[in-house]
Amino acid sequence: QVQLVESGGGLVQAGGSLRLSCAASGRTFSGYVMGWFRQASGTEREFVARTSGSGLIKVYGDSVKGRFTISRGNAKNTVYLQMNSLKPEDTAVYSCAAGGISSVRPGAYDYWGRGTQVTVSP
Repeated sequence: QVQLVESGGGLVQAGGSLRLSCAASGRTFSGYVMGWFRQASGTEREFVARTSGSGLIKVYGDSVKGRFTISRGNAKNTVYLQMNSLKPEDTAVYSCAAGGISSVRPGAYDYWGRGTQVTVSP
């Protein structure tokens, strides 16, 4: 079992930055692919980024490439999402997820956090 807790969301103006954190329980954190997804009101869950267990492989969704950076600190059982140059369309609930398969599909992930709200004002 893995429990995930996100933090760091909030309200920011367009062009600003936020850093999300996702703290994981369990002793096998480094064995999981970690992903970030987001879901805006009335839309489907969207892939944002994922990183391999080692943190060496990182994949990003097209809408966030060049602006967001995923990283992980396995010693701290934490994965981060640094979000720069934020836009109003980035407004959503951001959730982290853990799984054993490298995928952009939400269904491939086994464990989910409850999410943290990010709101970007114009």
